[in-house]
Amino acid sequence: MTKKADIGSKKLISLSPNEWVRWVTGIPNLETLEIISSDFQWVSREGDVLVKVTSPETGEFLILNEVQLRHDQNIPRRVRAYSGLAEEKYKCPIYPIVVNILPPSETTNIAPKYETNFLGIVARQDYKIINLWEVNVNIVFEQKINTLLPFVPVLKGGENEEIIREALNILRKDPQLNQLENLLAFFATFVLKSELVQQIMRWDMAVLHESPWYQEILTKGISLGKQEGIQLGKQEGISLGEERGIQLGKQEGISLGKEGILISIQVLLDLKFGEEGLKLLAEIKQINDFKLLTEIPLKIKEAKSPEDFRQSYLDLIE
Repeated sequence: MTKKADIGSKKLISLSPNEWVRWVTGIPNLETLEIISSDFQWVSREGDVLVKVTSPETGEFLILNEVQLRHDQNIPRRVRAYSGLAEEKYKCPIYPIVVNILPPSETTNIAPKYETNFLGIVARQDYKIINLWEVNVNIVFEQKINTLLPFVPVLKGGENEEIIREALNILRKDPQLNQLENLLAFFATFVLKSELVQQIMRWDMAVLHESPWYQEILTKGISLGKQEGIQLGKQEGISLGEERGIQLGKQEGISLGKEGILISIQVLLDLKFGEEGLKLLAEIKQINDFKLLTEIPLKIKEAKSPEDFRQSYLDLIE
């Protein structure tokens, strides 16, 4: 069975777990105890994140976070099944939450719960729904919810250029967050022209270059997602240690840059083709040619079907 690809929900939530759980539940004194494994034998899911929390009023319980790019009509049944399995395995109350990043089409109805009645037997699963396009962007900065920083452009009021720049500056100041720049840039293209997004992503680079952690990254040749780190890695590698330095610049520069490109490819595939497109992600991850990977997002936009897209990048490889 093919697994649904995840956009990194567990990693995103782990950036500021206490702020996240307090925001989604509305409980101000909630404390995160653990972000636990969400693997079950019967349900193959990568998009769900289980967080064990506690407060003096509630005691310990589990928050089931389902973060999805767009609404999936099958989500009510999955939340019901997953909640039951989690409760049985961990013997703990479950608080399920569904977070939708992008709004659906006007004809799509977002089901508020799961409910069936078969021969008089009623099954029901409630869950909380959070639609990011209805969330005021100011809470990201006021409550310091770093998990939401990449989604700032699609939040309510987040289409403002200055607000996007503010989110980018926060990401760049923290080495743990800088790899999310590509995701922020991608969502920024939904509300701003691509040329302006490119300009914003290069904003204040002179100041950035002076920071110690940035200099260390560039010395090793680790790219923040584009070409600059790779190029400097090659140059400093040549001056520092001939072939060994060149190899370090190339390999480490491509490593982090590739991660950013793959995130963009993953989101584009989901937006354009849904699960059928995401089935191609495993094959794309095997591509080691960084330049070729940077050409793939354009191929996704041009393709009319998953098969058409697959043939286009196979043609590039050949």
